[in-house]
Amino acid sequence: MTARRNALRLGVNIDHVATIRNARGGDFPDPVRAAILAAEAGADGITAHLREDRRHITDGDIDRLMAEIDLPLNLEMAATEEMLAIALAHRPHAACIVPEKREERTTEGGLDAAGQFETLRPFVDRLGAAGIRVSLFIEPGTAQVNAASRLGVPVVEFHTGRYAHAAGEEQVLELKRISDCAALAAKNGIEPHAGHGLTFANVAPVAAIPQLAELNIGHFLIGEAIFTGLGDSVRRMREAMDAAR
Repeated sequence: MTARRNALRLGVNIDHVATIRNARGGDFPDPVRAAILAAEAGADGITAHLREDRRHITDGDIDRLMAEIDLPLNLEMAATEEMLAIALAHRPHAACIVPEKREERTTEGGLDAAGQFETLRPFVDRLGAAGIRVSLFIEPGTAQVNAASRLGVPVVEFHTGRYAHAAGEEQVLELKRISDCAALAAKNGIEPHAGHGLTFANVAPVAAIPQLAELNIGHFLIGEAIFTGLGDSVRRMREAMDAAR
């Protein structure tokens, strides 16, 4: 793949390929095949969320992703002993600690790193000691960035859901929050990422934030793939991100 100047990485979340598979049972569609197609279309990494209730990605999917894909795997996980043990056994490239509620359809907001500082500390320490790049999925806010800095994580991922679902002046303000917090994270030596709710229509302003190093996008890309194919969906997002830079 040709190197892109000032490149913004694209992580493709394949959770909802597994959601479709699990709605019927069986082996199809295969999320590992989706990961391979995403890589061929320009993805820089693969994200998969192993939820406690296994509603989409399963333990077997993680086994196969680790064995069969060449791209870095970003394992999204709750801060539980079960998920910690799985991460330590597999040692993915990265582990992103996310909030998780059984009743939610998707992750509804960022982790409260400031309020859960002491709870998170041992998870961050043990993952980091195993050579796993630890990330926290947080709201774009000063208190959250400062807590992440005190925890010593190398990466934060900003929840862009509020931006994605806002309009007009509210969206402008949400974009500024993301931009300001990306700058603060970078100033503190933390690599800022972003994701949630991003589409072809709203990705450019976020992609243009110079400090952001990676966007993680899943649900929209899988939805678009129904109409245009996954390769086309990923390529179009890659092109939109590159154009914004």
